[in-house]
This record gives sequence, C-alpha cells and structure tokens, in this order.
Amino acid sequence: MIINFKEIEAKHVDGFKGGEGDFITKLADDGKVKIMLNTLTAGSSIGTHTHIGNCEVMYILKGEITFVYDGKEETAHAGDVHYCPCDHTHRAENRTSEDAEFFAIVPETK
Repeated sequence: MIINFKEIEAKHVDGFKGGEGDFITKLADDGKVKIMLNTLTAGSSIGTHTHIGNCEVMYILKGEITFVYDGKEETAHAGDVHYCPCDHTHRAENRTSEDAEFFAIVPETK
C-alpha cells in the first residue's frame, strides 16, 4: 500500500493537545495505526499527553524539536528519532524561528 501525502489534505490545528500555535498534519488512519506527515511551525508546541493504548515514533525530517519526555528535556534534530512508548508522557516544542517537519507513526498497542 502506498500512502501519497501529496494527495492528502493538510489540516491546521491551533493548540494541538493543549499546545500553542499552528500544527499542520497530513494523516492516514486505518483505525489500527496513524501515519502522519507533520509540521510544527516556528514557536509552536504540542501539549503534554500520555500514550495510553498506543505509542509514537517521530522521525525528524527538518529543523529541531525539544521534547519533554517523562519530565526530562531532550532536543532532536533532523535525522533523529523520538520514541514515546505506551504509558509514557511527552510534549513537543519548536523553540526555533524555522518550521520543523516530522514523520510520525502511532500504532495501537491494545
């Protein structure tokens, strides 16, 4: 199965999961796994949330994103992967003046 993100309409979400600013996503979802191409615009964030019943793998394509993972801060750059296992908590912040892009997969684990 090919997922062509060029054919998926981008959705803009203001304050995704309680964060701040513009989050842009192109989402493929079959009910078992979410596959996303995302942009976290400059100065924006994704709010703190816990992955219950799923996990998340985020591959940074462009820019940098600072994560607070289970209370610990870490910064990922293009080429890095951030992983949030089931039952763990994270948030994401783009503290830079440039948009950050990342590919994310959220499979259901239960």
